[in-house]
Amino acid sequence: MLQVAGKIRVLEGHRPEDLPLQSLLSGGEPAVLKGLVDQWEIVRAGRNSDRHAMDCLRSHYNGKPIRYSYGEPQIAGRPFYNDDFTQLNCIVRQARLDEVLDEIHSHLGDERPPTYYVASLLIDGHLPGFRAKNDDLNFAAHGVDAPPSIWIGNRTIASCHYDAPNNLACCAIGRRRFTLFPPEQIFNLYPGPLELTPGGQAVSVVDFANPDFEKYPRFRQAIAAGQMAEVEPGDAVFIPAMWWHHVEGLSAFNTLVNYWWSSSPEFIPTPMNALYELIWSLRDRPEREKLAWKNVIEYYVLGPAGRAGEHLPEHARGLLGAIDETMARQIRAMLLNKLNR
Repeated sequence: MLQVAGKIRVLEGHRPEDLPLQSLLSGGEPAVLKGLVDQWEIVRAGRNSDRHAMDCLRSHYNGKPIRYSYGEPQIAGRPFYNDDFTQLNCIVRQARLDEVLDEIHSHLGDERPPTYYVASLLIDGHLPGFRAKNDDLNFAAHGVDAPPSIWIGNRTIASCHYDAPNNLACCAIGRRRFTLFPPEQIFNLYPGPLELTPGGQAVSVVDFANPDFEKYPRFRQAIAAGQMAEVEPGDAVFIPAMWWHHVEGLSAFNTLVNYWWSSSPEFIPTPMNALYELIWSLRDRPEREKLAWKNVIEYYVLGPAGRAGEHLPEHARGLLGAIDETMARQIRAMLLNKLNR
């Protein structure tokens, strides 16, 4: 097991109705909320047995087909790449959820079972009755809309990656290990391809179970900055936006419910669009031009929001003023027009 330097802080005594969302966001640090959802129906069923937990999931399932990742036993629960990064080591299949649960159950006693991984399944679309007994977190009191997703599998590994939204990950069935790194550790985590990914986001190519420090020497610096926690059913982990996280299922059957939400309005698009544009338009320019553009981006984007337009009358600021939904539509139309020329 990889040993990182730090431990994720643990907060005790919080209940779903007093979810400390604003303090978590303002602090900007990960936290384990011990026992936050320990009264959920699914958590109590899992404490009884894996069979009870699966029956609980079946009782809410509406029969719609789902997509899941399948891997042969040799991938050891880690959806990843082949040796030359040209293909993934798993395939995506479609089936009914109850069929996937039956497959997982049939391999519960295997030392090295095939990998079954249902990732980021929207609960409202497939388990419509689930939230009535398993979703009492008071997001609405904070003005946050965070539809829950469910993750179901056996001893699966979500390789280290970051997400743009904030994340509250609730451990429902089975134990999990979370290993987290602050955003600046991107330089030491060796991200893989942007296009072909195991789960839609670039992942670290370092094997956390057996890191190759000769090939990835800067990973030692990431270890020194990392934080880790092993969580039990009923615990939740707050992962701030852009923090890298490596999540391992430690039990033969695991289920996690998570909530993603952005701190920005819905009309603000993902910055990943800007990243692709910058790679395309800026990365391969001469170094002196890149340094000049670094200053331009700092001035217009990364510095204080009002700085670039503060010396102009409000009516003349245009893009340099506050962006509302109307302005967002205008920017989108302008970019589409420019890109389609």
